[in-house]
Formats: sequence, C-alpha cells, structure tokens
Amino acid sequence: MQDNKILSYIKGVIENIPKDWLNLTTHRLDIYNEELAKTQFLDGLNTLFNNNNFETSSLNELPTAFDYIRLGHPLSCVLEWTIAQLNNTKADNVISFSSRTAPVLAILRKNLLANKNTLITYTGTLPDFFDPEIIRNVYGYTFELKKVDNLEAIAEFNGSTIFMSEQQDICNFERNPNIDFFVNTHSQLGSIILVNGAENDDYISEIQHVRRRETIAMTPANTLIALNQLVGLTSENIKSIDIETNKTLVLNTIKTITGTNTKAVVGSSGLSIQYAIVMGLVHHALENHKGKQIKIIVPPNCYGGTNDQARRVAACHDNIEVMDLPVDSGQDMVSSIDSVLSKIAQEDAVPFIIAEIPTNPRVEVPDLLKLEEVLSKERKTKEDTIAIDPVFILDQTFCPNVHFLGDNEILSSVRTIAYVSGSKFPSGGKCTAGYCTANKKAESLMNNIDLHLRLCDNEATALQIEILAQQMPSMNQRIQDAYTNTRDFVNFIQDVLPKAKINFVSEELAQQGFTPSVFSLDLPTKGNTDEEKETYKRALNLKLINLMITEIPNESKFCVSYGQLKGCYWTIPATSTQGTTKEGDKDYIVRVAVSPDLDLERHKKVFSDFVKSI
Repeated sequence: MQDNKILSYIKGVIENIPKDWLNLTTHRLDIYNEELAKTQFLDGLNTLFNNNNFETSSLNELPTAFDYIRLGHPLSCVLEWTIAQLNNTKADNVISFSSRTAPVLAILRKNLLANKNTLITYTGTLPDFFDPEIIRNVYGYTFELKKVDNLEAIAEFNGSTIFMSEQQDICNFERNPNIDFFVNTHSQLGSIILVNGAENDDYISEIQHVRRRETIAMTPANTLIALNQLVGLTSENIKSIDIETNKTLVLNTIKTITGTNTKAVVGSSGLSIQYAIVMGLVHHALENHKGKQIKIIVPPNCYGGTNDQARRVAACHDNIEVMDLPVDSGQDMVSSIDSVLSKIAQEDAVPFIIAEIPTNPRVEVPDLLKLEEVLSKERKTKEDTIAIDPVFILDQTFCPNVHFLGDNEILSSVRTIAYVSGSKFPSGGKCTAGYCTANKKAESLMNNIDLHLRLCDNEATALQIEILAQQMPSMNQRIQDAYTNTRDFVNFIQDVLPKAKINFVSEELAQQGFTPSVFSLDLPTKGNTDEEKETYKRALNLKLINLMITEIPNESKFCVSYGQLKGCYWTIPATSTQGTTKEGDKDYIVRVAVSPDLDLERHKKVFSDFVKSI
C-alpha cells in the first residue's frame, strides 16, 4: 500500500515538474544553503509527500538540491529518494550516475586506500569499455572478477562485494545480504548504485565525491526517463536523437573555434574531460617513462575541482606528486613554471602542468612569448641527459575563442592540450558537457585521453551533444557581446568607485583576442588592523552581492557560473570555486560574470546605490 502511495505521488510530481528542473544546470540559487544542499531539498520533498502536494508552485519553492548537475539536481534527488523509499533504505544510500563505470571505480578507490579486498560480480557480460587490466595497471585498483548465473549464487566474501547488472528497468533492485553494493546499469541512462548495510555507510560520501569530481549525476533528461519507467508512464520513451550528425557538427565546430585539425573529444562535464586528460597522460607516462616520477603541477588557488582532482589522483599512486604553481596576485606564471620545471628536470620526472589562461579569479594573462619560451626550453637532468618535456594542459574556459593550438600559434612548439567546461560558453549554461583537443605536437596523446574518457563512461550524452550542436555555432559572437557588456560595466565601476581594485584584461590584451566576460573586484576597505580591514571587506562583498540579487532577481544570481545566455552571476571564489583550496590561497573578493543579454543600465544603477551606501 505504501509503495502505491509513493508511486502515485511521484507520478503527480512528474506531471507537474517545474521546467527549470529540466533546463537549468543550477536550480533556485536564491535559496541555496551549501551545508544543507541535499538534506534541505529532501526535507522539503518529504513534507510535500506527507501532504500529497505535488503542485508545480510548491515544487518550485524547494531549495537547491546539491550545488550543480555534476553532484546532483532536483530530479536525481527525487529518483534516489523514490528508490530508497521502495527499498526501505535511506535516500543517501542511492546514488545515480551518468556513467556506468564511475560508481565501481569509486568503491575501488576507497578500498585501495583502505587496503581492502573487492569482488566484482556480474551477470551476462561487462560493458565493452570496462578494461580490467587498465583499471589495475593505470588506476592502481585491485579486485577480483567473477561471472555468476544469478544473484543467489553470490556467497559471502572477505571484503566488499559489488554486483553489476545491465537492466532495462534500472530502478529495480533485487537484494542479497552478501552484496555490499548493487550497481544497475543502462546503456543510455547511466547507472544507479544502492549501498547495502549500515557497515557501508562510510562509502556514501566517497561515492558522492567521485560523482562530484570525476563525472556527473544522471542527467535531468535521463533521470526523467528513469522516473517515468519507475511509475509505469511508458509514453515517455527515450528520445531519438541523431547523435552522429550532431557529433560531426560539434567536432567540426571545435576545429573551427580552436583553429586545429586534430582529434577532439566531448565529455559529460569539464571535470570529466580533465580526469580523462590526467589519466590518459598518466597511462602514457607509465608506458613510455617506466619507473619515473610523475609531477602534476597545479596553481594552488585554482578552481577547487581541478586542485582536488589532481590530489585525488596522486593519492592513489606512490609515484605521482602534486606540485604548486603560483600564478596569481603578484606571482608570475612564467617564472613559476621555469622554476618548477627546472626542479623536475633535475629529478628526471614527467611534468604535466594544468593552468588557466586567463587565470581564475584574477583574470591575468602571462607574457605568452615568454610562456612559450619557458615551456619549450630544453632542460637537463642531474645526469646531464635531456629532461622530459612538459605537457601543458590549458583550461581555456574563460576564453575558448583564443587560438593557442594552431600550426603557427603561440603554443605550437609545446605539447599542449586545451579543454573547456561546456556549462559555460559552449552550451550557454544549458548542459555541462565539455570538450578537449590538442595541437599537432600533442596529437598522439589524444587516443589515450579518448580511451580513458570511454573507460570511465564519461562521454557526453546524446542530448548534451545536441545542445552543443545548437549552441556552439553562435559561441564566438556571444563571447564578443558578453565582453562588450563586461568592459562597459568595468569602466563604469572604475568611474564610480575608483578606490576598488578591478582585475580584468587590458584593452591591449582584448585586441589580441582575450575577451573574457569575467572580472574580479577587490572592494575598498577600512579599519585599524589587517584583521579589521579583512572583516570589513568580506562583509562588504556580501552586501554588494545581496543587493544585486535582491534588486535584480530575474538577472543577478549568486552563482559561480558564467557564459550563460542571460543575466549576471556573482560569487566569492573563497567560498565557492575554491572550496577545497588551502585557506591561505583563497581569494575573498567578488567575481562577476556578465552575459551577452542583460539590463546593464539597471545593474549600473544598483551598483551606484551600493557606492552611495558605503
């Protein structure tokens, strides 16, 4: 009886879902409390369920679920809550993925660090891309594989037992007390993992963190399909999408935008792409530089996902180390690279550099001629042999229109791979899919990157590719229009608040093609001590943001994103994008992202009111 009540309620939710649940990468940012992100949403959903309330207006008032589609969203939370209710377990124990491999990799990672055995059982065949030898040799994970005829054939095991099962009905879980983790997979929807038993509760946050850092949750569109299947609404079939035509268009557009003719790949998110790059390069190094240390060089104040992911990879390998690359706030990227590469050369190690140009959040561009010179410089080991040349992994999400990779471009002499987060300009905020490509010097590395993107099952979905096919042809024009608005806003702020320090590209850099639509704002402060000044400034940051999102709620959002089709996005990097960054490297400033379509005069007026209030 209770099951029928739950299914009946979810059917009502499906018929009344707010359109933003399907169409936005973030939801209700105006009522977002990061510490309560998922629990607050589910508490509200429980209250609505108990009152049998599935009105669209009530659903729309539910707070943000998690922080981003990558980690979770309203529909994924509804799906997980429903499956949990039907299986008499906690909602936290059910986690959905767009990837079919990622939940298994998450368990293997935790067990590697805990020195615990893992048995992977399965019926039928494993997915073609699930390569046990690469997972063992490159990821460093240890496990046993066992094919079984049925669930009942699985006996008790000294360690963790995973049961993988390809199912058309992805939401249906059969139970066996000898199984710790049930992983249902679906060729088009992704996977759902059910964590079995209180003794496995400490895996939940680890599994969720893999979803946050190396892949994404099941996409909203696919989650809706799964929910429809669950409640028996067969009218919502999987949409037929001409993925090959769309993919060809997207790949050709990437070549045009980047000025390259090399292979490109498209992943489910920017971090999915970055993970494939790093693991692909690790794979290459293990095969071509056997026994040598691998150094991943990362700016300490860069986006928290990049920083955290690199350290998570290093934690799984004795021969991988993360090294800091100071690039911002008075630190010069070129001299920092020169110094760190000289040190790595002496150790005869393999260097991979991950950097953003322009930098985030200070929007700085290094001297590109000197950058090319320092990256291509031949160095010697302490044995006086030629050191291994670096691979430069360029996050050019701020300026995806700049040609770094072409035959005669500035980085053509350096092995360079460039990637872009797709939730920004490529999709206009409509999906999270990202892409990467390489220059000719690094072209041979793309096959390994493609291999690991597929092994992790992190390729973009058919709908994501369709969205990119619709949005990317207009991307460069949107970048130019957004830059025009940003330059106008920056000039206005300089006039009305000259004491503020604004980090933005110069007119000269803009003429060279660096036309970001993001700037950072260091507001003027006051006080007798450094502590008083910092406290005052942090309060002023929030005062400005709260004023903007209150006075212009339809356009100004408190969010880390940019590249959206409309509006203006405000954030404080130290409390958002730099969440896992060391405290001393965080930036307590305001970062502003401007779109090609917003009421700029209204924003100027509200900013003027803010200036008058201080």
